[in-house]
Amino acid sequence: MPLEIERKFLVIGDFKPFAEKSYRIIQGYLSSKEERTVRIRIKGNAGYLTIKGISNNTGLSRYEWEKEIPLTEAKELLLLCEPGVIDKTRFLVKVGNHTFEVDEFVGENSGLILAEVELNSEDEIFDKPVWLGKEVTGDARYYNAMLLKFPFTKW
Repeated sequence: MPLEIERKFLVIGDFKPFAEKSYRIIQGYLSSKEERTVRIRIKGNAGYLTIKGISNNTGLSRYEWEKEIPLTEAKELLLLCEPGVIDKTRFLVKVGNHTFEVDEFVGENSGLILAEVELNSEDEIFDKPVWLGKEVTGDARYYNAMLLKFPFTKW
């Protein structure tokens, strides 16, 4: 079973000079229930269908399945999604042996910048850059599906 293990942090400093790559992401949800989310994402010129399960007790691990789909199909499926979309720019920032995915949100989540690092185990050690702020792993408010329902600008 594919397992996603990641930690999530607020970003408090300037990370952009260290970014190796960036691209825009638009995503919507066919289902955003706590026990499972079904996401449609457009990342650059590609579409993706992703299913995620509920997080474990630590909030670090959960089932994740993702499949690339044609861009035209992703655009069509976005029309079937729950109201609203997540719109963000993702920056890839290599730090030590890991690559952080830093998401800068726009629209109703404007002002929010989150960094995620994927790990091979829950206790894996990784370098923490100076621009990394408070850890929010397991805080459901920062899940994209929740940000769709309860946008950051309305907190």
